[in-house]
Amino acid sequence: MRPFWRSFWASIFAYVVLSAFVILIINIIIFSVAGSFMQKEEFKVSENSYLEMNLNFNIKERSGIETTNNINNPISKSYGIHEVTSILKKAKNDEKIKGIVLKISNVNMGLSTIDNLRNSLDDFSNDGKFILAYEETFSLGAFYLNSVADKVYLYPEGMIDFRGLGSELMFFKKALEKLDVDVQVIRGKGNKFKGAVEPFMYEKMSPENKLQIKKLLDDVWKNMTHNIKDSRDISLELLNEIADSIYSYNALGCLKYKLVDDLIYEDQLDSIIRKSIGIEKKDPLNKISFKKYLSKSTTKNSIQFGSGIAKKKGNIAIVYAVGDIISGESTEESMGSSTIVKAINKVKDDSTIKAVVLRVNSPGGSALASDVIWRSIEKTKEIKPVIVSMGDVAASGGYYISCGADRIFAESNTITGSIGVFGVIPNLGKMMKNKIGITFDRVETNDHAAFTMFDALDKKELSIFQKGVDEIYETFISKVAKGRDGLKKSDVHQIAMGRVWSGKEALDLELVDEIGNLETAINFTANKVGIDKENIKLIHYPERENDELLEILSSLNFQTQSQSELIEFIENLNKNFNKSVNSKLSKDKFQTIFPFEIRIF
Repeated sequence: MRPFWRSFWASIFAYVVLSAFVILIINIIIFSVAGSFMQKEEFKVSENSYLEMNLNFNIKERSGIETTNNINNPISKSYGIHEVTSILKKAKNDEKIKGIVLKISNVNMGLSTIDNLRNSLDDFSNDGKFILAYEETFSLGAFYLNSVADKVYLYPEGMIDFRGLGSELMFFKKALEKLDVDVQVIRGKGNKFKGAVEPFMYEKMSPENKLQIKKLLDDVWKNMTHNIKDSRDISLELLNEIADSIYSYNALGCLKYKLVDDLIYEDQLDSIIRKSIGIEKKDPLNKISFKKYLSKSTTKNSIQFGSGIAKKKGNIAIVYAVGDIISGESTEESMGSSTIVKAINKVKDDSTIKAVVLRVNSPGGSALASDVIWRSIEKTKEIKPVIVSMGDVAASGGYYISCGADRIFAESNTITGSIGVFGVIPNLGKMMKNKIGITFDRVETNDHAAFTMFDALDKKELSIFQKGVDEIYETFISKVAKGRDGLKKSDVHQIAMGRVWSGKEALDLELVDEIGNLETAINFTANKVGIDKENIKLIHYPERENDELLEILSSLNFQTQSQSELIEFIENLNKNFNKSVNSKLSKDKFQTIFPFEIRIF
């Protein structure tokens, strides 16, 4: 009995300690919140101010709170791209903000997100305000973003990584063979462009996969170079010559070929900013961190698209369908069909909401979960319009859930299509036997009672799986044909086969209706249901239970390491609990997923 009582009293002790700990945390939060309100000063913008933008925060599809590895700053806030672009509009109309200085050496965003930010900066400067860019070095993505500036300056010993775009895939067929791992791949009939499974099958890209990746990179490069040409007044021919010859490997080459306007040290930037504003050296110059301007402005709910917290009432709902598609509840990285359907149904049944904008940024995932979400959209369309706005990626399952919408908006560099299905079934039996010495045996009541990862599928089983994949593919292209008026099922198959397309190509192929961003989609939706632009009230879904608490935590300015550790502990507890409850592991056998991710750094 002694071990029992030892465990019992240990559990009681742990419970008491945990209770005291929770009370302590609550007190810290209460006093910190009270202190933060007592000490909060009104944010004011002085005359002759400029914003310094260095992107020392994450830009995502929707704003939220993230935990970090920094013990002194365990919580950081990420901002939605449309929140950021709305604040740029606010700054454009702020007479005290004279310009923006970009200090962005690297970016970590999707293609459409970069274009969104670049276009908003371009719009900012169209009103007579200046944009200057300065860095010691520029990555390709950062230079593309910074090239929108009126003047681009580079450190005298710096460089620009301007060499074009490339994609390299890893193939592990040989490694699997050495490990005695047999992978059985089942692709939908005619899905020759569905490249997600090729690393299991080949030692290099198939001609079809190489063709589609090359075409996609060419489209993105063409869009980038055309925009740089317009901003920097450099011909397309010269831009490609610079990339081919790597003229930008040093600062002098960057200056000679007009990628930058001058080579300066950072201490020389102050006088250039003053000249741009039109003030003397003796006059005060006020620098405002863009992140601070953003956070203060969003706290006041002064922007059109609102903050990450959903407003209680609205007349247009934005439903964010972001991440891999899985069955069940959503996780941090994935959208769960149950979560999304619950949000869509709530919007459908709310009479105050006149229309839905489904914001899709997803490479796809479970075919079953995609179909469940598709069905909820179909039922909602019977009651109110559903408009899709595609972000960086809306491919495979991401296109599946989009195809039935009343209208589809994509951005020029949106990656979409990939209409196809596959299944991958590994056989680890030989590896376990030959490498480790473990063997398996089984007893069944029927011939095919147990599919396992430790034995190969027989011909009958393979044929059943192949039939299942083919049926899902037929269902997929049938629903695309139904949703895209004017396209026959045979037409869809010709442009499907698992192939990916850019937003511009998808428009030509009638897979989407219009090129535009989320704001474009919202304005179209408002016009469709008779809501004036100034009367748009957005409400955001899915609702997030922890939004209000996390917003409070993010607004606190904890000064001691022990308090920071407490907050980190709370967040990690919540994160780990959610991961354990909402595991990404899915029993869905068939996948409609985009084969790779394209990001520009």
